[in-house]
Amino acid sequence: MSMIASSVGAAFFPAQGIIKSKPAGLHVKANGRASPSIDGPKVTVGLEGTNASSTRKFMNLLPDWSMLLAAFTTIFEKQKVVVDQFRFGHDRLVYSENFTIRSYEIGADQTASIETVMNLLQETGINCFRSLGLLLDGFDSTVEMCKRDLIWVVTRMQVIVDHYPSRGDTVEVETHCGAYGKHGHRREWLIRNSKTGQILTRATSVLVVMNKRTRRLSILPDEVRRELEPYFMENLSVMKDQGRKLPKVDHSIADYVRQGLTCQWSDLDINQHVNHIKYVKWIFESVPVSILESHEISSMTLEFKRECGKDSMLQSLTAVVSGRRVDGSVEETDVEFQHLLQLEDGPEVMRGTTKWRPKSTLFPNSISH
Repeated sequence: MSMIASSVGAAFFPAQGIIKSKPAGLHVKANGRASPSIDGPKVTVGLEGTNASSTRKFMNLLPDWSMLLAAFTTIFEKQKVVVDQFRFGHDRLVYSENFTIRSYEIGADQTASIETVMNLLQETGINCFRSLGLLLDGFDSTVEMCKRDLIWVVTRMQVIVDHYPSRGDTVEVETHCGAYGKHGHRREWLIRNSKTGQILTRATSVLVVMNKRTRRLSILPDEVRRELEPYFMENLSVMKDQGRKLPKVDHSIADYVRQGLTCQWSDLDINQHVNHIKYVKWIFESVPVSILESHEISSMTLEFKRECGKDSMLQSLTAVVSGRRVDGSVEETDVEFQHLLQLEDGPEVMRGTTKWRPKSTLFPNSISH
């Protein structure tokens, strides 16, 4: 059984479908040319055969060494920041990185989308390994993994969002990881408002190794484990995912179905399959538009069952767990859904549950400028 790899968001192309009810000495010879005046002669300045006046003019053409020194200092300070992003504490190693929310990362309600949040989680996870000097290829592949054609894939992810940042907000994303059985590791995150320290998001994921040639799961080799163990925390405490198996949704209980979802070439990541963040967008295809407009995700748990590639045809099924009125419509209160993504010929790709809360502020469908 193969899974979904951690990946960079790809561009999304909406699918057509139906809905049911991202040197030894340095010799310098310089010649400068002064800007000519309107009615004056051109002046050529050199180091050789010059008088005091022209020498002074030449010296004025030399770079401002204080500015160069400042530039070099800035470069070294930036390098120092990368090192300082690791904080050592009692029995743990934590990596943190700041991000500013950009205009293209917000949605119609002017706050960051859930996809943006997941992209930030993914980016810090990759940068954590890179800063440790472990990253060699792909997203998180270490030196020993590359020798064995192994890649990391996500099998389970849980995200709880207390508050979504807005455009221009700067957030600090903190991450750390620990051992997880014989197959992989577990990674956890906290996202905070960098100014106030308010916790915005908590998340955890389980990653295992897969052979990128056979597309089969593999036991984590001892050599890879030895690479990672110095950076594993013994006790992970951001959140506790009970690991309970999610229920399966089928057509008999689905309230909404979207068919005709097609994987495009642009949906593929560096591991040549669809990234897990793309799957989140696809489950939204079978969520009622009225909920997308009036609610936001407060939490979700996802189980990735298999990978899918270019030209795969999928369908998205959603069942309402809570928030149903007698007449069958969805109440404007907290709502819970169960989801299933499957290939149209039957095999499961992903199961999920999502919980939604009403948005604090509703925005019009269109904004005139």
